[in-house]
Amino acid sequence: MSHLPFSHVTAWVFDLDNTLYPPRMRLFDQIEIRMTDWVSRKLGVPPEQANHLRATYWRRYGTTLAGLMAEHAIDPHDFLGHVHDIDFSVLTPDPLLAARIKALPGRRIVYTNGDAPYAARVLAARGLDGLFDAVYGIEHAGFRPKPERAAFESIFAQDRLNPATAAMFEDDARNLVAPHAMGMQTVHIAPLPEPAPHIHHHHADLAEFLGPLSALTRA
Repeated sequence: MSHLPFSHVTAWVFDLDNTLYPPRMRLFDQIEIRMTDWVSRKLGVPPEQANHLRATYWRRYGTTLAGLMAEHAIDPHDFLGHVHDIDFSVLTPDPLLAARIKALPGRRIVYTNGDAPYAARVLAARGLDGLFDAVYGIEHAGFRPKPERAAFESIFAQDRLNPATAAMFEDDARNLVAPHAMGMQTVHIAPLPEPAPHIHHHHADLAEFLGPLSALTRA
């Protein structure tokens, strides 16, 4: 991989779930179960219907939370508190990933559709806490989710981040559409590639992808 596409990058933006930990750790399986349980109880529907709504809202709105807020006016704080009450012991520290993120030149941030307290627990479990200049959750975007461009614009404005000198790392390819349109380098971290004009790079392993970038001189 050439360093050239990243030689101008001064800000590195990382998604959290299935990006800063591999999907095989299956943390999000727990969250989906908790989501289904919450929807079933709060909306008074059977678990099968609740699971269908969970998946439908995720596809339609970007997150299940956004769909519930739009169609049922639910309290996001209650929802997030419930769905993130999970077992983080399935996550293991990754010293290699930590070292390679630390070596990146410039500003490093996390931007997730989860909330910031949840992100902090994930980062701690992965041994990545203390590496990032800022951690932004969905609450910082007024509960607007990725892939909405307005959500990215809100976070980047708060961070004073210039998309033209930034790179975005995501497991969900649709969440790279807006960053690409805003001028960012886009990196899809997923087991299988999804060729698309808004994806500049793909890799199955984040730490391996970042390896050559550790040669860049830190600003």
